[in-house]
Amino acid sequence: MMKKDRKRINTNLLLLLFGRMVSDTGTGIQMVIMPLYIIDAGGSAATVGLFSFLSLMPTLLVYPFAGVWGDRLNRKMIMVATDIASAIVILGLAFVSYNDRMNLIFLLAMQVIVSLLYGFFDPATKGMLPQLVSGEELTRANAILASLRTLSGVLSPVIGAALYTGLGVAAVFLINGISFLLSGSSSVLIRYQHNRREFKLQEKGFWTDLAAGAGFILGSRAIRRFCTFFLVIYALIQPVFAVVLPLFFRSSLHYTDTWYGYLQMAILLGALLGSVLVGVVFGKEKEATPSLFIGCFLQIVTTTAFAILLFPRSLSLLGNDTVLYFVLLAAVLSFLGAALMFVNVPVQTFIQKATPNEYMSRVFSIVGMISKGGMPFGALIYGFALNKIAVHWTVLAADLLMVFVSVVFLAPLLKARDNTVQQ
Repeated sequence: MMKKDRKRINTNLLLLLFGRMVSDTGTGIQMVIMPLYIIDAGGSAATVGLFSFLSLMPTLLVYPFAGVWGDRLNRKMIMVATDIASAIVILGLAFVSYNDRMNLIFLLAMQVIVSLLYGFFDPATKGMLPQLVSGEELTRANAILASLRTLSGVLSPVIGAALYTGLGVAAVFLINGISFLLSGSSSVLIRYQHNRREFKLQEKGFWTDLAAGAGFILGSRAIRRFCTFFLVIYALIQPVFAVVLPLFFRSSLHYTDTWYGYLQMAILLGALLGSVLVGVVFGKEKEATPSLFIGCFLQIVTTTAFAILLFPRSLSLLGNDTVLYFVLLAAVLSFLGAALMFVNVPVQTFIQKATPNEYMSRVFSIVGMISKGGMPFGALIYGFALNKIAVHWTVLAADLLMVFVSVVFLAPLLKARDNTVQQ
């Protein structure tokens, strides 16, 4: 019986991982091309920043409500429904683009809908994962999930650049829409039994459930600190990939779109390496602190190196169309991707282990809303700042602020760890 249960759980986990991998591949293909498409369609840095804002903000706004429904309703059904709805919206974009009726306003409006749907999908997925594996294997499961999601994104930039260059943006939307259909089909096959009585949420009011989830987070000092740290760090780092890089690539570098795809691939390979190393080196660690220190240090080093490469003097010395400059830029961004995994994976595992199952979706939805809340505003600020301030000064200022935040966050953790060792 034990072997049969273990096989069933592994099969369910495999289906979950496959669905995420397929949909993440399609989403990666689309999202890596959108900044280039917006610029080619006449948009500015502010428009790219607005697109990034609308890709994130609706998700964050719906997170608290999605968390309550994720604990009340069948998480599997939520995943299937949102996948199918996302497929319909994105295939609609493909149809409009194919008939040459696409405009930026319509694209932004549809992105809001897709973002809202993801806001319901994500807490349900994170709430389901701890039910498919044992607590001892949760870190490895999260690392595998991060690795496969990153692996799916490795090919996305190259595929996206090839599709966009050869067939146009309609083909990009078509592939992404099909990927959501496949993801929803995979989720249907997961053997998952939702028991409403297990949580007893039907006896409470919606706002009572939401307040209970918020109260759990407020009662955990560690989770509060992680949320605050990520709020600032995400606002500073994520727009580098979504706003700064495509604008800098288009305006200051002389490479083709295919090279842009290779650059995105390097970032994801770094993230893949980071997630694998976290699973191998820190898979059995009970604390997130060792991985956090390494991740924060790498973030500081790589963002500083990235800022230096953006300076006109660096372009003058190395050339803005040389293999040497491209290799250096790709290497720096690759290590930055790895650094993010060293921080994200252990923190996510810590929260999953510290949260009872009946609170899981609510806690992750609220944590996601808080920790990622800075990302859309960071994208907007970057977008408007880059219209007024040179890109190298903008990134250098963000880097210095990140150094300050990291030191403030890590200092108490280091002190607590030293006290534990001494005792």
